[in-house]
Amino acid sequence: MTTTLTQRYIDATVSSLPPDLQSDVRDELEGSIADAVAARTDQGEDPDGAEKAVLTELGDPAILAAGYADRPLHLLGPRYFLTWWRLLKLLLWIVPACALFGVGLAQALMGADVGTIIGEAIATSLSATVHLVFWTTLVFVVLERAGSETCSEWSLDQLPEARETGAGRSDLIASLVFAALLLGALAWDQLRGYVHVDGQGLAILNPDLWPWAMLGLIALILLEAALAVAVYAQGRWSTALAVVNTALSVLFMSWSLTLIGNDLLLNPAFMDHVLSDPGTDEELPRVLATAMTAGIIIISVWDIVDGWRKASRDRVR
Repeated sequence: MTTTLTQRYIDATVSSLPPDLQSDVRDELEGSIADAVAARTDQGEDPDGAEKAVLTELGDPAILAAGYADRPLHLLGPRYFLTWWRLLKLLLWIVPACALFGVGLAQALMGADVGTIIGEAIATSLSATVHLVFWTTLVFVVLERAGSETCSEWSLDQLPEARETGAGRSDLIASLVFAALLLGALAWDQLRGYVHVDGQGLAILNPDLWPWAMLGLIALILLEAALAVAVYAQGRWSTALAVVNTALSVLFMSWSLTLIGNDLLLNPAFMDHVLSDPGTDEELPRVLATAMTAGIIIISVWDIVDGWRKASRDRVR
């Protein structure tokens, strides 16, 4: 007995359905297809051509079966997509950066060369990103396929609070006070010292940096204060101000890392005093330099990102 196109189509449709649905779907499709073919033949179409046209209009049997079984044919639907996307963006801001700096710091503390530090840090960060995207997506796919109700309905309570622009009076005062404290700390270190040995003050920063290197640092601090005044006067962050902020951060990072890399930042007498303690680890200078390098990079990069984030937000406003 020759199997007709209709029978083949129905078999392909019901084969992936649960057993309790197959009989009802088969009967429904046989009836609807027969009616549609009859309607076309009544209008003068060839029976074979009418059958092919009806089955073509019904489309892919797998898609039709998914509709009967209420089975999604997408990885993530609109019900879960926004929750997945918001969580993924948050994690992508945090996890790869932490992996990058954590592995880089660990490699530096172990005395690895610069190429190894950069290679291991980037490789670990990329691996963390891939795993983060895969496992986060997999969790939401499982939740959707299981019909979980973990995603709450949206309400007005979820509207974000109005955020400060970063150009208010409090921001200006905080920036100026911070600049004044830094200048005061530099002056105190040079004139009085934070460590006293035999009644004499001992500077932490290398005295040989005065006057030119320290004057450059003081100029950067004053320019940061001037930038805060400019932001307050303009009432918002702009692209130009974000560019200036980036340039100042890069200059500060270059100034600091150059001195650290050449062992010129800290006072040699201060380091000799610290290392004179018999219980002090000989690796302390390298560990201290690594920690300072990591801290300076993190602070500088965050300042750059924060400036561009504020400029982007104020541009939208």
